[in-house]
Amino acid sequence: MVRIIPMASSIRPSLSSFRFSATSRLGPSPSPRHLPSRRLAFSHLGSVVYQSQSFGMRASRLLGGQSSVTAASTPGNISQASTTATQENILDWVKQDKRRLLHVVYRVGDLDRTIKFYTECLGMKLLRKRDIPEEKYTNAFLGYGPEDSHFVIELTYNYGVDKYDIGTAFGHFGIAVDDIAKTVELIKAKGGKVTREPGPVKGGSTVIAFIEDPDGYKFELLERGPTPEPLCQVMLRVGDLDRSISFYEKAFGMELLRTRDNPEYKYTIAMLGYGPEDKNVVLELTYNYGVTEYDKGNAYAQIAIGTDDVYKTAEAIKLCGGKVTREPGPLPGISTKITACLDPDGWKSVFVDNIDFLKELE
Repeated sequence: MVRIIPMASSIRPSLSSFRFSATSRLGPSPSPRHLPSRRLAFSHLGSVVYQSQSFGMRASRLLGGQSSVTAASTPGNISQASTTATQENILDWVKQDKRRLLHVVYRVGDLDRTIKFYTECLGMKLLRKRDIPEEKYTNAFLGYGPEDSHFVIELTYNYGVDKYDIGTAFGHFGIAVDDIAKTVELIKAKGGKVTREPGPVKGGSTVIAFIEDPDGYKFELLERGPTPEPLCQVMLRVGDLDRSISFYEKAFGMELLRTRDNPEYKYTIAMLGYGPEDKNVVLELTYNYGVTEYDKGNAYAQIAIGTDDVYKTAEAIKLCGGKVTREPGPLPGISTKITACLDPDGWKSVFVDNIDFLKELE
């Protein structure tokens, strides 16, 4: 958390955008699953190496250790120790920060059509809508409970744009249901597209199915008992799983809940989040063997995460090698403080001040 690189960028949910081997699971098939090397960019913290330090170390060797100039006492090492302590304080703070996944943002070509599908087929509720005519876009928020306590979907419709490219990097959203067969039949009856019939997941016992919404976004249905967070997964593909896990643990303060390797289908997944899978939404990162880059398209936008301090959050992100695309501060015209960043693969996240977020809902 030190120097912040100034960057002009205005954040608007409707304006963030960013093919490969057939053996990788790009869609909702039971075949190989979808699944970025990060360099820790500490250079901006700049530990200074003084000439007297290098001279003192050489003199010490020449005099058999009798030099009064020691590595531990030189200005460069004192500066480096101070920097290290600051880094540790920042990363410790991240672990204590009150964070929660708030919503996921993506673009659709027909807002009313998508709202109808999500409410009638997937059982979601339309929580609110907002139209911003001067910016020519409309948002709709849908989910299974209030925004102040549940993870929700933020749909964005840009005036006059009826189609987007989903690309190969985005995977799917996950929804937990009590009766998967009944849910699939309802979706079929409403004209929805089922791309994988209900059945056990490959190599496991969880019963799943895959469907597509009218814009082609994939949803994995998972049969589970009652849960406080039915909208339970966002799956994204990455090119270096270890690098991504390290970044999300350190910069985002997420917990690695579990990993699963499936060598038969040549993919590995990692589940990360802010609480147990059965009670919270999780980020599912998927690595397909040998695939390091994907096409992100321009449809999926970002996830939003609550934080107690967007300024410290931005510093932690830079410290861990992430790229801050919007410096922390209030949005123009309103008091809500945010900061936006990219992970090592270019996936975008927006951190929102917790108190400001609740005020905005009021």
